[in-house]
Amino acid sequence: MPANHSITQAIKAEAHRLGFVLAGITFPERPLHYDTYESWLEKGRQAEMGYLATGRARQARADPHLVFPPGRTILVLGLPYPSPRPLPDLAGKSPVGRVASYAWGQDYHFVIPPRLKALDDFIMASFGEDAISHGFTDTAPILERDLAQRAGLGWIGKNTCLVDPARGSYFLLAELFINLNLEIDPPFLLDRCGTCTRCIQACPAGCILPDRTLDAGRCISYLTIEKKGPIDRELRPLMGNWVFGCEVCQIVCPWNIKFASLKGDPSFDPRPDVPFPDLIQELNLTPQVFNRKFRRSPVQRPHRRGYLRNVAIALGNSHDPAALPVLLKTLSNEPEPLVRGAAAWAIRQIGGKAALRALNKAAWLETDAYVLEELAG
Repeated sequence: MPANHSITQAIKAEAHRLGFVLAGITFPERPLHYDTYESWLEKGRQAEMGYLATGRARQARADPHLVFPPGRTILVLGLPYPSPRPLPDLAGKSPVGRVASYAWGQDYHFVIPPRLKALDDFIMASFGEDAISHGFTDTAPILERDLAQRAGLGWIGKNTCLVDPARGSYFLLAELFINLNLEIDPPFLLDRCGTCTRCIQACPAGCILPDRTLDAGRCISYLTIEKKGPIDRELRPLMGNWVFGCEVCQIVCPWNIKFASLKGDPSFDPRPDVPFPDLIQELNLTPQVFNRKFRRSPVQRPHRRGYLRNVAIALGNSHDPAALPVLLKTLSNEPEPLVRGAAAWAIRQIGGKAALRALNKAAWLETDAYVLEELAG
């Protein structure tokens, strides 16, 4: 059955109306970079994300047709989120943290699926009940950036992000598998990174590898979001004041500096006190206040204990004595061992006789093995 131009254009127009500024179509074929993915897994670069290496995950990523067998074509979509530039002047203020800009507003898992459903409804209403589709956004084993490049949306940069030459890389991707024969877009074949290595050089933890993959175990985004337990001591100083995610590699990218829009989709407009949180206040968040502040926010992903672990590490990296009272309070009263241990480490980074006395005193009362290890230094 030949591809239908008018149907293709109508579906793309509706996708744009729904806020997707990128839209391209490709086939559900074996990804061009699948062998790179297998090699990445074999080297253990996925860290503790074991779900990426299961048999089902590998099979589906090797053959996207398995994800939605009726699908004949895949509509790949991009929804923009705000650029973090320009950064505010925070000199002289209380220690502040940093949250990656895609997490300033609503969680995209609440934003994108309803729009995919609306697009699915449009397809069925416009082209008959036999026209079926199914959408995904980071919810199925798909090599999304590979599909996006093959759908002509951009190229995969050295930092592994998809880069659109007209808009940069501040996008969230989604896919709609459709059982229609739509017009296929030509793949984006050019590598416009050239000899630039700014992202590699700027990465605080040195996680960007020469083969355009990441060592996830060293990536600050992984450490602050996906890492469930204590963060390795050697990596903590490299985290700086990042408390959720990291986008240094995107901030320094010339394509973002020149072309990225400061505005994203309105759903991702920043909530008050989220982009640059006051770390001292943040460490006082009770479970109730945390859940209220970050309702329907990506920051819920590491849970309160993971987020406050990150906050405590950022306070330690600030070396600001003003943080000692809240860290000492946390060490004494916080029920989560993960947070108490991070607070103990932070207190030691700030130092001073009073801090060391407090650590020694806490060691007499502490019962958790991990926290005792942190108290011992």
